[in-house]
Amino acid sequence: MSLHFNKYGMQVFGLVFAALFMATSFVFAQDLPDQRDKNLEELKLLQSEISLSEQRKQELAGEIGLLEKDRATLNRTLIETSTNSRKIEKRITKSEVRLSQLRDEQANVRVFLNSKKALLMEVLGALQRMGRNPPPALLVKPEDALSSVRSAILLGSVVPEVRSETNILLSQLKDLVRISKDIDVQRKGLSAELVILADEEEKLSLLLIEKRKLASVAQDKLAKESARAAELAAKATSLNDLIANLETEIESAKQAVESARLAEIDRKKQEERIAAGHAFETNDAFSDPGRIAPAISFVAAKGLLPIPVEGAQLASFGQNDGAGDKTRGISVEARQNARVISPADAWVVYAGPFRSYGQLLIMNAGQGYHIVLAGMKKINVQPGQFVLVGEPIGAMGAQRIANMGLVDVNTTKPILYVEFRKDGNSIDPAPWWSVNNKERTTDGS
Repeated sequence: MSLHFNKYGMQVFGLVFAALFMATSFVFAQDLPDQRDKNLEELKLLQSEISLSEQRKQELAGEIGLLEKDRATLNRTLIETSTNSRKIEKRITKSEVRLSQLRDEQANVRVFLNSKKALLMEVLGALQRMGRNPPPALLVKPEDALSSVRSAILLGSVVPEVRSETNILLSQLKDLVRISKDIDVQRKGLSAELVILADEEEKLSLLLIEKRKLASVAQDKLAKESARAAELAAKATSLNDLIANLETEIESAKQAVESARLAEIDRKKQEERIAAGHAFETNDAFSDPGRIAPAISFVAAKGLLPIPVEGAQLASFGQNDGAGDKTRGISVEARQNARVISPADAWVVYAGPFRSYGQLLIMNAGQGYHIVLAGMKKINVQPGQFVLVGEPIGAMGAQRIANMGLVDVNTTKPILYVEFRKDGNSIDPAPWWSVNNKERTTDGS
């Protein structure tokens, strides 16, 4: 009776393994390429599929057309739209990270199932052979009885192991199904966020066009100054040389220095009140979108400024750069085509290529402070222009570019380099970032 049960138990487990083998065969058949590259390609494809309809573009153009075409209104709308865009980018980044994690989990499950392929085939083959050649009945002859006892012992030891393996594989298959569902949900959510972001980006582009139309600097004068600035950049051997030459030979840069000096005199009393701890006055000052000079001094802005782009900080100030020197700024990994905002109220001194920095943006924040940004693919501001904290000033590219001896990191994402300077010397920007920015760059979210 015992052997009769084992015979059928054998067949039952054979059927179970056959079903499992069929269910997992698609996993084994798939190649397992580098998952990181696969994740990046998937995200690129997903983003490339997102586009606004012509009707929606016309609707947005109509909304912009109804705005009052004054500096304050455009600035307010630009900053509000940019803020919304950054919030969406932050959610998208989290979704991208989660989607990559799910893809990695999926790959790990497939690797595990693939590792069990040989075991499955071996046990399944043994069970099938036993099913075709069942042990003989008892009490025929001693040799047959001995063979039956051996088969019973074999089955008694194999069946529990088979059951254990079956439970493990079933659990892994359930995980695979769950992960696949989670991936589908995450993809749909990411697609929805990308559509919203595309909407905000189109609005930003239209607003930047309108602001450019209101630029006070004549185009022919701007062209001449830009050409002269490019000549100075080609001759300069360092950032100090470039900044010094610009602020002595370029009219818009000289005006920025003078405007910063006058603004410092005008706000001296306000700075003293802020230094005394009246933080609410700082917020009130930043809320005026029509200002044409920094709301507060750069020194008083410590702990209040936003990091120019959403992303994880890869290198901090004073870190070993791998070439025997210390980093003079910070490096932030950004999303592809992410918008870059001005970290402070400042005047644009230079916008263009410079040596190994690539596209370089230099801003005068007053009191001898300068802000240097590099790594952008596109710069939206012009020399002589005054920009507000939070105002969009450029956009990142589609991939990392090599510049400034950045820390060698395993990333293909674009990297923004940010450097603060005081009287020609690099300084640590960390004290200026707001609390939210410090928490974000610490946890990398």
